[in-house]
Amino acid sequence: MSDQRRFAVVILAAGQGTRMRSDTHKVLHPIASRPLLLHLIDRVDALGADKRVVVVGKGREQVEAAIRDRDVAVALQAEQKGTGHAVQQAEQALAGYDGPVLVLYGDTPFVEAETLRRMLDRLDGDGGPGVVVLASTPPDPLKYGRIILGDGDRIARMVEYKDATEEERAVRLCNSGMMAVRARDLFRWLGEVGNDNAAGEFYLPDIVNIAAAEGRDAVVIEGDPYETAGVNSRAELAHLELEWQRRRREEVLDEGATLIDPESVWFAYDTRLARDVTVEPHVVFGPGVEIAEGAVIKAFSHIEGAIIGTKASIGPFARIRPGTTLGARTKVGNFVELKKAQVGEGAKVNHLSYVGDAEVGARANIGAGTITCNYDGFGKYRTVIGAGAFIGSNTALVAPVTIGDGAIVGAGSVITENVEADALAVERSDQKGVAGWAKRFRERMTRKAAE
Repeated sequence: MSDQRRFAVVILAAGQGTRMRSDTHKVLHPIASRPLLLHLIDRVDALGADKRVVVVGKGREQVEAAIRDRDVAVALQAEQKGTGHAVQQAEQALAGYDGPVLVLYGDTPFVEAETLRRMLDRLDGDGGPGVVVLASTPPDPLKYGRIILGDGDRIARMVEYKDATEEERAVRLCNSGMMAVRARDLFRWLGEVGNDNAAGEFYLPDIVNIAAAEGRDAVVIEGDPYETAGVNSRAELAHLELEWQRRRREEVLDEGATLIDPESVWFAYDTRLARDVTVEPHVVFGPGVEIAEGAVIKAFSHIEGAIIGTKASIGPFARIRPGTTLGARTKVGNFVELKKAQVGEGAKVNHLSYVGDAEVGARANIGAGTITCNYDGFGKYRTVIGAGAFIGSNTALVAPVTIGDGAIVGAGSVITENVEADALAVERSDQKGVAGWAKRFRERMTRKAAE
């Protein structure tokens, strides 16, 4: 396998993230219901990295737990001594490897696989550069380090904002910190990086000057500012979430769905909407949602971990929880909650009901105020409602219980035993009436109030 197709990735995730003011590690804060670090690893996986190393430090237990099921090695930076020192900790994990290395940051999650590929291609391209640096030109460059270009894409100088002159600060090309460099050069140059600076740290960008001293150029690949946006505070996390959602909404619209008020709809990282799906305002999608063609999601609904069938209708004010599958042309109305419910084609759960740990047959009708009593304080139990069954309003189905196909359950019943197919089940006390009682009650209470 050639170096063009073989590469390693080192992801730095050892920073303390003190500006987040959180017990959660910075790289594990979510955007679109997915931790920043996992967004980045997904992009690396899409490109096909040969080796992956995540450098951890404080809060390592959280990070290691989050990536336990991913094909990555872990390196420890016990003391935070700068980005150069952090990358050095990956040397053992890459022992014997001398191909290209991409150095990325766990709090900068949205660099595209195609951009990373361009970095690798440039490293192998004209002039044989020693370092390829990813840069961007953000609308507001703030206090990012600046890149001063020489001929073409060659870097003449990189300077931190605090050390830059006013003329250098006027340059808008900013350093993202991400770079591509061959392993055999990377660790040799890192060994020459010093810490004679105000922070007393070993900085990764210093290898650019060391490479230049050897006659090896550093060059720039420019990416979208969105790709180089990092997260160091809650505000930056919120702004990046907004941009991710904006871009996803545009994709959904381009793919053929209708969003009545796009800015009020929130997607998870893996939400999938088919053509001709309509989403009304103020809908939130959690992870694991797939919605088939022609479905309508009405306003103020929340859906997570569910599969919604063709031309189904959800809401308004519905909550669909994980493990739920709705068949074609099902209807789930206002103030309905479903959890681990399989609802057959054409069935209706129209309003004010809770159906959990249940199977609802095709064309069944669940009346308002129906609940499946699925929990006894110790275990969860299942309710089965047959095809074409009718459940009257204000019914409690005490699981485990089965309602047969075509059966009818009278309103206000508490059903604790199975109901045969096509049978009527009614469980309620006899109604009694006492003539004149209400009138006498009102007169008595009126006299008492006047005393």
